[in-house]
Amino acid sequence: MSKVIYITGGSKGIGFGIAEVLLKNGHKVAISGRNQDDVDKAVLELKKVSESIFGFTSDVRNYEDEESAVSKILEKYERLDVVIANAGLGIFKPVDQLSIEDWNAMQETNLTGCFYTLKASVDQLKKSQGYYITIASLAGTNFFENGAGYNASKFGVVGFTQAAMIDLRKYNIKVSTIMPGSVATHFNGNIPSEKDNWKIQPEDMGNLVQDMLNMNPRVLPSKIEFRASQVKK
Repeated sequence: MSKVIYITGGSKGIGFGIAEVLLKNGHKVAISGRNQDDVDKAVLELKKVSESIFGFTSDVRNYEDEESAVSKILEKYERLDVVIANAGLGIFKPVDQLSIEDWNAMQETNLTGCFYTLKASVDQLKKSQGYYITIASLAGTNFFENGAGYNASKFGVVGFTQAAMIDLRKYNIKVSTIMPGSVATHFNGNIPSEKDNWKIQPEDMGNLVQDMLNMNPRVLPSKIEFRASQVKK
């Protein structure tokens, strides 16, 4: 069954890969990003897959932006079934060198952004008995050097999502978090190439989400650790 799906941070990387797979599976998709040019380019590319795509700018750090995003989706599609809180960023420095601006950027985007996106959409998800999915990271349970700010945000995403799952289950809303390991994207300045073939690919993330949507409503994969099956070459 075709669903109406909203993906934050959908103009690049994991979000784009998820959007592409979901469009191939017949869903209607809306993507957002902070940069209008990036959103426009992504929509143009995704229209090669399906016309059931549109995009707009939204900064998940701004609650009013996410309220507006939901309004735009309802105006176009009249419902909202699935929300994927994917927008995120990482700044990796020793904790004593991490600036206040670095810290706030990660917490506001990675963690507060997930809350704002859910807060803006939860009434519609109650109506549709929908699905809310956050894209966390293995960094949400595994700490590492230079990761204090990023770890804090992703540990927070995992805890937030798990608690939200318990709160919203009584409304027949499914809530899950996906915790991927290394994904072949431009994250942290990486330029994807053949050297990244061992990593999870963005389309792998999309296939995982589609598999989750195909599960019986009584089944809830609340926390998924999604690792590369190979090791770095």
